Amino acid sequence: MHLLSKIGLAAFAVVICGLFIQAIQSPKVASQTTEIATSAEQQSSQTLRVEALDIPNVMTFAGERVPLQDTDVRERLDREIHVNTYWHSNMLLMIKKANRFFSEIEPLLKKYNLPDDFKYLAVAESGLDNVTSHAGASGFWQFMKATGKEYGLEINNYVDERYNLELATKVAAQYLINSKELFGSWTTAAAAYNAGNAGITKQMKRQDATDYYSLLLNSETGRYVFRILAFKEILSNPEKYGFYVDQQDLYQAIPTKTIIIETPIEDFAKFAKQQGINYKILKIHNPWLRDTYLKNASGKAYSIKIPIPGYYVLD
Repeated sequence: MHLLSKIGLAAFAVVICGLFIQAIQSPKVASQTTEIATSAEQQSSQTLRVEALDIPNVMTFAGERVPLQDTDVRERLDREIHVNTYWHSNMLLMIKKANRFFSEIEPLLKKYNLPDDFKYLAVAESGLDNVTSHAGASGFWQFMKATGKEYGLEINNYVDERYNLELATKVAAQYLINSKELFGSWTTAAAAYNAGNAGITKQMKRQDATDYYSLLLNSETGRYVFRILAFKEILSNPEKYGFYVDQQDLYQAIPTKTIIIETPIEDFAKFAKQQGINYKILKIHNPWLRDTYLKNASGKAYSIKIPIPGYYVLD
């Protein structure tokens, strides 16, 4: 036989032997592969396990009992607790932000005679961010321009006090206290914050009912108070709902000093450097300053917050 023929036969024999060996070993390999796949499926099943949550049997809002014995009420709370718990990233950030901003909001609520539970209304309104809605509501408490001006907030191209947490909280307290006097209930006052006093009054007359939990309202207002309740429950008991956040991972309050300005400021960038910070930091702590300078022909006194050194890195 030619050398090439001999080499070809040898190669053929090797291939046949290889297939024979593979055939003998394949059940074992298949078994190992199956075991690995099964193990991965079990691990995935354990990792992705989703369970129904136990909701509380007793709950209050601003000292008013939530009628959880009512099937509809219980299921609506159940919905909001599940929706917000399983939106993990959003709730985790909410827990972190609450640590920073509740320390500022809580004393303001006490100062303006509003129950502490209303801090959760701010969470429901804005997620503790100075956002602007599609309708134009702005700030932590989400005031429309007309409402803000009606309650005395300055709103123009240079200053928008809807973004001033202390002043906006004061206005929110006034609005909610007025609603409480009208309806006799903090819970209904909270609903009216979303739907308006006129909107709630209209539905009460139409349905011959005076209690929020007895009213059939539009989807947004119908869910509104239950979202507030869900935030109260989860933020008060984060570990119960699977959120474990170390103290070092929470956003900490940044101490500030307050300076009073009664004159125009021509350039906020230069002004910030004079205070030992920069333009960005000035705007972070004073988001109500809306332009690059401040007109103040009237000599109005404005309180500007300046963070103490040690919390930011400057050029």
